[in-house]
Amino acid sequence: MNILILGSGGREHAFAWKIKQSPRCDQLFVAPGNAGTMEIATNLPIDVLDFQAIKKAVVNHEIQLVLVGPEVPLVEGICNFFHNDKQLTDVMIVGPEAHAAQLEGSKEFAKDFMFRHQIPTAAYQSFSSDQIGDACRFLETLQPPYVLKADGLAAGKGVLILEDIAEAKAELKNILTDGKFGNAGNKVVIEEFLKGIELSCFVLTDGKNYKILPTAKDYKRIGEGDTGLNTGGMGAISPVPFATPDFLKKVENRIIIPTVEGLKKEEIPFVGFIFIGLMKVGDDPFVIEYNVRMGDPETEAVIPRVKNDWVTLLEATSLGKLNEINLDIDTRAASTVVMVSGGYPEAYKKGEIILGLENVHQSMVFHAGTKEVDGEVLTDGGRVLAITSFGQNYNDALEKSYKSMENIFYKNMYYRRDLGLDLQERM
Repeated sequence: MNILILGSGGREHAFAWKIKQSPRCDQLFVAPGNAGTMEIATNLPIDVLDFQAIKKAVVNHEIQLVLVGPEVPLVEGICNFFHNDKQLTDVMIVGPEAHAAQLEGSKEFAKDFMFRHQIPTAAYQSFSSDQIGDACRFLETLQPPYVLKADGLAAGKGVLILEDIAEAKAELKNILTDGKFGNAGNKVVIEEFLKGIELSCFVLTDGKNYKILPTAKDYKRIGEGDTGLNTGGMGAISPVPFATPDFLKKVENRIIIPTVEGLKKEEIPFVGFIFIGLMKVGDDPFVIEYNVRMGDPETEAVIPRVKNDWVTLLEATSLGKLNEINLDIDTRAASTVVMVSGGYPEAYKKGEIILGLENVHQSMVFHAGTKEVDGEVLTDGGRVLAITSFGQNYNDALEKSYKSMENIFYKNMYYRRDLGLDLQERM
């Protein structure tokens, strides 16, 4: 089977690495890919939003299965494009159509969906630019900290948590009238703050059946001790040690089943991944957000633990036959540490030479923001590499990843050295 993966980050490299292991994979393509995917697949220099160019590649390379990595092409309707094109209707594509992708594309849509189906989440209201007065009055009814969420896609950075109400009101104006998050901030969802610890749950669904993938916990802040600006993710561990069987049963019964059944009841076909960002408050789960694709860098910790043939798994998803699959999960823990460019998530320099990758032997190296020029691997993004290792527990796995990272060097590289320390008190 010829397969195309859309995307260019660590998530897509991890997918490519896993799919390449399948005897059912004949030719593997990644668009646009990175220096890591180039080693195991054919990179195609195509933008993920250039649907016509993607169609041309699918036809020319006789692609039979397409896996969509990032959220933007899903929200923009790439799956609708495939389903409505006579030349592409027989191509299997794993990802939800645009309406279903609004679970991630609009915070308001997602919160309203949760409310309709009694899925536990924080109390909220949403406001547009002509409702700033109402929004400020709603803020005054809440206790700090105050949570502001841009309604649309903001590359994982559209959430502000503020202690001071004056600052919250100022930021509300920055978003709604001054364009802080561009069009993503045309509406703002204001939520009550939930105090607890976060984790991520991943569900693969064919619209009727579902499979629960391993849980993960990621680390968003740039600074150690969870300080500083939000990033796309500085690392992840899987499984989550505080997610007990009893807690996960609550997640399935109160959140996963109502989500899948709610989509069916509303006749919103959903084929692909549902990422459920959770807050564990006491012993109860609450939904922080939905994403309609796998997370990054959680994918780099979760995918290696799924032993199944991924071509067979994705095909079953596309054909509505997930009920025929039994997941086989590695009992070992996996931990991922992300190496970033100095200055990220603000201004950073690209084009630094990466040395020592060939000296990493006990860990998996997933490229996130890299490119190859004249035989050299260079930095090409804020998040550069994701180093994943197995261990009997997350600490063993982290220790291996940190040890492997000692072999890698590029100018101004940075990574957090405190991952997992916040979990010690919960063990």
